[in-house]
Amino acid sequence: QIDYTGTEPSSPCNKCLNVSWDSTSPCTCTINFTLEHSFESNVFMYYGLSNFYQNHRRYVKSRDDSQLNGDNSSLLNPSKECEPYRTNEDKPIAPCGAIANSMFNDTLTLYRIDNDTRTPITLIKKGIAWWTDKNVKFRNPTGDGNNLTALFQGTTKPVNWPRPVYMLDKEPDNNGFINEDFIVWMRTAALPTFRKLYRLIERKNNLQPTLQAGKYSLDIAYNYPVHSFDGRKRMILSTISWMGGKNPFLGIAYITVGSICFFLGVVLLIIHHKYGNRNTSADIPN
Repeated sequence: QIDYTGTEPSSPCNKCLNVSWDSTSPCTCTINFTLEHSFESNVFMYYGLSNFYQNHRRYVKSRDDSQLNGDNSSLLNPSKECEPYRTNEDKPIAPCGAIANSMFNDTLTLYRIDNDTRTPITLIKKGIAWWTDKNVKFRNPTGDGNNLTALFQGTTKPVNWPRPVYMLDKEPDNNGFINEDFIVWMRTAALPTFRKLYRLIERKNNLQPTLQAGKYSLDIAYNYPVHSFDGRKRMILSTISWMGGKNPFLGIAYITVGSICFFLGVVLLIIHHKYGNRNTSADIPN
């Protein structure tokens, strides 16, 4: 994990700490780090946020699923649940709501350093969203032709976005409401400290590891402000085994619930043995 919030004065990203949503150009910083061990299989690159409450009731409800599913009437007349991010300058916002408005927009680029030469690592941006989200829940508006600029005509971008939704990517199958970075963000997290999948690094051949041990650098286009609410940002590199990824949450939850159930079972067993043989007859003695 690489924390690049920049709160420490010695951090290369300290100069970007007070970046604002409406900054005309992103602040850039570079963090060098070393991998002590190689990553043999496919690598998953995540971004992580702390002290960010995506589970707040009003935040979770602040979206229009009909609009996100490509309904043309909802595109121009979003749900009132999106307030106060429903309209801007008398134009409907697409996508509307607080979730979309706060979308993570840092850009992370990874390099391997070998003899002072930086070699970029190929980061795959497709295949990071759930299949059901990509192909069922999220759809672009329909109309004549596939020109997204024309299909989104009459709408405006979210307040905090630097560009409209139809300019999230140059590839048509990853643009608009079906952009996978956008889809991943819209699946809200249950806890205030969370991670979301950002990119994939695939293994090219079986002779070399995906990421060799050695020196690397992370270039960051620092756009996303978190200092105002004491949040933190980090980049995580992880891999999986035959048992899946490393996520201790379910294990801790199962052990905790199982321990509580075992304790209550012992207590109820003691109560049953101590008081279970009492005379329960309703007969009134003479």
